[in-house]
Amino acid sequence: MDDKERTLVERVLNGDLDAFEPLITPYRQPLLSLAYRITRNWEDAKETSQETFLRAFKYLGKVDVRRSFRNWIYQILINTARNLKNKQAVQERLRLDLPVDEVPTTSEGNPEEHQLDQELRSQLMDCLDGLTDREREVFLLRDIEGLNIKESAHVLGCSSVSIRVHLSAARRKIQERIKEKYPSLLEVRQ
Repeated sequence: MDDKERTLVERVLNGDLDAFEPLITPYRQPLLSLAYRITRNWEDAKETSQETFLRAFKYLGKVDVRRSFRNWIYQILINTARNLKNKQAVQERLRLDLPVDEVPTTSEGNPEEHQLDQELRSQLMDCLDGLTDREREVFLLRDIEGLNIKESAHVLGCSSVSIRVHLSAARRKIQERIKEKYPSLLEVRQ
């Protein structure tokens, strides 16, 4: 944890609740993005990231200031997303209809570029559909969020070997899916 984060954590723990906002502000957008990539639903992503911040506040006294605050809060997000998924699975088994929300669209910028961006996102998210939950989590943490092997293992509570195995499988599956369904994506890279 860097000195600024350590100072903010100490201030919150000493009763300065206003110090929590600057502590979490740098993580708002990255956590929401990661939550969306995991849940594939904006409302679930918002709920997951909000619950993550609530849990971070509640358990701030348990954070190890010698370790990365980012990894700690990512670990909370992953666990919160898993809990939401499990809750939804139980509700589905009970035949409760859960609302399905569309991905919000924006009218900013060039409409053609926006359409291409949406198509690319849709294709990439479709490629993630073929992954197991663990493979998706590992891929998102390593290749999208940029955590290293050790950090990813700590966030997910598994070994570095497990991260490497799941990452390799995820990359292979994504590459196969791209070749099969979206060969034009490979042409863009060349």
